[in-house]
Amino acid sequence: MKDTDNIPALMADIGTRAKAAAAQLATASAERKHAALIAAAEAVWKNRGDILKANVKDLDYGREKGLSDAMMDRLMLDEDRIQGMVDGLRSVAEQKDPVGDVIAEWAQPSGLKIRRVRTPLGVIGVIYESRPNVTADAGALCIKAGNAVILRGGSESFYSSRAIHACLQEGLRAANLTEDTIQLVPTRDRAAVSEMLKMTDSIDVIVPRGGKGLVGLVQREARVPVFAHLEGIVHIYVDRDADPEKALKVVLNAKTRRTGICGAAECLLIHQDIADTIGRGLIRALIDAGVEVRADEALQRIEGTTPAEAEDWGREYLDMIIAARTVPDMEAAIDHIRTYGSNHTDCILTEDVHAAAEFMDRLDSAILMHNASTQFADGGEFGMGAEIGIATGKMHARGPVGAEQLTSFKYLVTGDGTVRG
Repeated sequence: MKDTDNIPALMADIGTRAKAAAAQLATASAERKHAALIAAAEAVWKNRGDILKANVKDLDYGREKGLSDAMMDRLMLDEDRIQGMVDGLRSVAEQKDPVGDVIAEWAQPSGLKIRRVRTPLGVIGVIYESRPNVTADAGALCIKAGNAVILRGGSESFYSSRAIHACLQEGLRAANLTEDTIQLVPTRDRAAVSEMLKMTDSIDVIVPRGGKGLVGLVQREARVPVFAHLEGIVHIYVDRDADPEKALKVVLNAKTRRTGICGAAECLLIHQDIADTIGRGLIRALIDAGVEVRADEALQRIEGTTPAEAEDWGREYLDMIIAARTVPDMEAAIDHIRTYGSNHTDCILTEDVHAAAEFMDRLDSAILMHNASTQFADGGEFGMGAEIGIATGKMHARGPVGAEQLTSFKYLVTGDGTVRG
């Protein structure tokens, strides 16, 4: 269907075709799915020139919309990032196929033999903003897990996503799988999002990947189950037993490597005992790196800081800005994170293994780190090849959502004329 004026009819048609594709893909062999992903990777690299030309159009659109530098960085593609997409597709292809994997098996005294086996979820709806590489990541992971997927990319990445989507479909054709396995909503009209959220007959789960506004809209209005990817209000607590050299490397990397990703550090908590030593050095290094440090009263005596306002706590900047404050002890750091965090990723820097263990035990973020940059909060870095998002809820999937997390399970029960007494 090419008519994009009648959004309900367009989305109903996409949903019907996705459901049929999911039924076919659920029993596709691991070899065919592998072939589709390898062919898609080859197509992305072969067509990188077309993808980059499409990305130029998106960047022009983003500039016209007044996107921030961090958002423009999320949107921008170059050969290195396209190579990253290719590597991600190949990595997912080489992973073990999760479908049919026996999670557990046992026998009952009744004579029944029971197996719990991984099975596809069905049809995944992915709604995302800006980052065109999500097109490849989501498509790859859904294929691997035996799911059909409906992609609704952001208006900013409209042309880049179309060019990448065409490569994924080339991979499907090469493996003799239906192109309806991966469908891209062909309109910027926001009404398509509203329709997706109501498609309970054809979509099994929605994954929103974007800012607070998008995720909030999805959570409020969705009638389809949601894997929520909330803001990355990421904290780093620098304990009094932190190693100064490690702390400097980790904090600078966590804030400045890429400010526009959800794993970027947004708040620095410094133990008051080291505020004038390690803390001062960290603040000065951040300022020297071009970061605006919005500091509490205790840290404002460090030249170059900006006074923090109440709204700076619990804020995702996605920019060269970080909030910073002192805390009297780890208890206060944990209280601050519980109050202002988003259960995404939080980190402790310390050489005290007992303090690190307590920090990780008492906080309930999806990802907790010790002496490592929060920029590692990424499915690819966790060995998943790619991720469809980082789920911050507690139901079904949590943390980086890879192929295994895009499956459910069923029970296969075998008897031998067995009857219940």
